[in-house]
Amino acid sequence: MTPPPKPDGDAILPRDTRSSLPMALLRAREAVMARFRPLLAEAGINEQQWRVIRVLAEAGPLDATEVAARANILAPSLTRMIRAMTERGLIHQMRDERDRRRIVLSISDTGEALIGQVSPHSLRVYRDLEQEFGAERIAQLLQLLHALAALDNPSD
Repeated sequence: MTPPPKPDGDAILPRDTRSSLPMALLRAREAVMARFRPLLAEAGINEQQWRVIRVLAEAGPLDATEVAARANILAPSLTRMIRAMTERGLIHQMRDERDRRRIVLSISDTGEALIGQVSPHSLRVYRDLEQEFGAERIAQLLQLLHALAALDNPSD
């Protein structure tokens, strides 16, 4: 196999992936989610659906656009998920009374029950993470991540 050509003196090489912030964040996410995915799979729900019902349980009824933003899901993906989650009885959807173009989502009793079913197992995973990584380090990491997420988005 031929090695790639060396860049000229003015070329800028990307960071080594081990010191790339986006790559490090993805690796950390995968390390954490690998612990939660079996719980969600056993409950018959995927990560995105879990985020949707968690957001709705926490915030109450919300416009679909707001759910997508809070659950970190692209709006077109949420649109596809709404029907499946409604058919499964996890959420309810209704038209906004003031603006009939808007869809308002709310968690159903079935969705609440699913959260109740998964939560004890999820708490166990959190306790294991705290034992392995440290509760103080997790709290510090969360603070840092919240601060990083609060930075203005330069592409806006």
